[in-house]
Order: sequence, then C-alpha cells, then structure tokens
Amino acid sequence: MPRLAQTEGLNDIQEEILKAVRAFTNEKIIPVAQELEHADEYPTEIIEGLKELGVFGLMIPEEYGGLGESLLTYALCVEEIARGWMSVSGVINTHFIVAYMVMQHGTEEQKQKYLPQMATGEMRGAFSMSEPGLGSDVAAVSTKATKQADGSYSITGSKMWLTNGAQSRLVATLCKTDEGADSVYKNMTTFLIEKEAGFGETAPGLTIPGKIDKMGYKGVETTEMILENHVVSADQILGGETGKGFYQMMDGVEVGRVNVAARACGLAIRGFELGVAYAQQRETMGKQIAKHQAILFRIAEMATKVEVAHTMMVKAARMKDTGQRMDVEAGMAKMVASEYAHEVVEDSFRIHGGYGYSKEYEIERLYREVAFMLIGEGTTDIQKMIIGNAMLKDYKLKG
Repeated sequence: MPRLAQTEGLNDIQEEILKAVRAFTNEKIIPVAQELEHADEYPTEIIEGLKELGVFGLMIPEEYGGLGESLLTYALCVEEIARGWMSVSGVINTHFIVAYMVMQHGTEEQKQKYLPQMATGEMRGAFSMSEPGLGSDVAAVSTKATKQADGSYSITGSKMWLTNGAQSRLVATLCKTDEGADSVYKNMTTFLIEKEAGFGETAPGLTIPGKIDKMGYKGVETTEMILENHVVSADQILGGETGKGFYQMMDGVEVGRVNVAARACGLAIRGFELGVAYAQQRETMGKQIAKHQAILFRIAEMATKVEVAHTMMVKAARMKDTGQRMDVEAGMAKMVASEYAHEVVEDSFRIHGGYGYSKEYEIERLYREVAFMLIGEGTTDIQKMIIGNAMLKDYKLKG
C-alpha cells in the first residue's frame, strides 16, 4: 500500500478485512462508479458483493450474526469504499447508525428481532431525524406520535433527507411524544418503524414519494417520508421507553460523524491519487506539470491534509472503541476531514485544468460529491459550536 493514510497497530484479522475491502473497491466499484453515478442507478451488484463480504454486519456482535469488529475497522473499510464511490459508503453509513442504535439502546427482543437480519444486509436501515423545516435545530421536531387507548402510537408528520429511504425496511424515526417531561429534549422518542422496500405507500399511512434529485451523491436514493396516522405498537419504541429519543439519536450521530469523516478521507485519498496521476501524465513547457514548483507544492499540501484528516478520524474511532467520550474528537475529525477533503478535491480539480470540468474525468464526479461532506451529520459551523463550548467548559476561567 502507498504511504498515504496507512494505519499502524492493526491486528491480522483487521488487516485481512481491510485487504479484502480494498480489493473489492479496486475491482468492483471503481470500474463501474462513473457509469452508475451518471445514470443515477442504484448499485445493486455492488451492494450484493458487500453483503457477501459481511460489511453490513461488521460491528454487529457475533451472537447476532455479525463480525463483532471495532468502529476503527468499520471506519477504515468505509474510507476504502468511499475512495471508490462515496454513494456506496452512504448506503452502509445510514444502515450502520441504525444498527448501532439498536445494539446500544434496544431491548433484547429488538436486538434478537433486527440485528441478525441487519448483519446480512437483508434488512437495511434508514435514519430519520431531519424534517422539511428542521435541520440542526433538533428541538424543533414536529412529527408527532400520539398514544392511543390500546397503548399503540399514531404517528403523523413529514421527514426529510432519508438515505436508504426506499431500500430500507427499518427506519429509526425521531418523534415528539409530549408525555409530560419538563424538557423538550425529554419529549422525544425514537420509533423503529418497519416498512417494505420501494416507493409509494410502503406501509399503512407511510409513503416514500420518490427520489430527491441532487447535485451529487447519486445512485443511492435520498427521499422524504410522509406519515399520516401511521400506527406502531409500543414495542417499536427503541429501548422500550419514551423520552429517550434525543439522546439515542445524538449517540447515533456521534458515531455517524466518525463515519462521515472516514468517507471524506476516502474522497480526499482518491482526489489525491487522481491529481498526482494526472500531474505526471500532463506535460507543459517540455516537462511533466508535476515538476513545476506550483504543482509540486500543491501535491505536498494535499498529501499533508489527507494524513491529518485520516489521523484525526482514526483517533476518534479508537477513543470510541475504548469506551471514552469522544463527542469533541468526533466533531473535530468530521470538521477537519470534510473541509480538507473539499480542499484536496478542489486542488486536484485545478491540477486537471479544463479536463477536470469534463464528465469523462472522474475528478468531476468527486468535485460534486465532496460538497455533501460539508453538510452531512452536521455542518462545520455545528461542529465548531460543539468544540468551542467544550473548550470553554474545559478551560473555564477560575477566580
């Protein structure tokens, strides 16, 4: 493996898993990514291959049919897959967040019911927190779950930006329950909503209207979800207790930020690879453009940014694996990785010159895709608020 973004201290099993995912990315994803992305076609064959590799169950415990691997192993695999095509890593990311939430917060019955199916990838998950009028202000959630006389809940509202919205069969959905808690954050509950895969009315009172047309992040579907008196039983409450939804969702978002950082690292690595390769092919003034100091310095800066982002992502993942709190480190990793990925891909785009603007060149796709990294799992401004407030708390002026 080239020097860039290597990781020290992996055991033999981790090395073998990573080697298999890297080979799959090189052989099965990169050769078809351009065609599928331009056609906005769901990568069915790629997903089937990843199911066979066990990627959908990487972190799910062995007792539930998974591989029982660490967040670090998972993040490094995502980095490799995103290097091939960021959209594919998005399919896995959302599924992973829901599986993680069930593992950490679900009842034993919920774990037994869902995790074995999720480990094989047969049941894939979607994460639903955002709404048409709600982005980072989670307290403004308006989708309402009303308790019925028989103990079930009737859910009404509109949800937005569901990755895997159509293909998923299990949607972790944040709703307002208003059952008397003294804090708005304790009046939210996560429901595990089951549905059929596809578009239209995929469960009674639940509609997936269609794909949202996006600048990039194509292939994987991003959808709305409309709920009109959709009835769920009380045993569909994640963990079996109302009022825990906000904290469960934030736990999922925290590991999701490590995942987005890994995806950004993958994009940055691929952008670097493409830029360096082109710089050694293209000649001006009788020599490779890589030999011109302006391009050489740009390559050095790109490589350094890739290393910094990768290192911070790895640190956050390792902290989570050892049970340490890592909300700040996850925010830092996500902020740095997404911003640096954007800069590295743009520098590669500049190295390509006019050809970078052509759809024939892969960097054009990366240039459209990397913008999503600045938004997913919280914008840079949100990460700065988390980090800044933590610093004020840690370094509070005494006296």
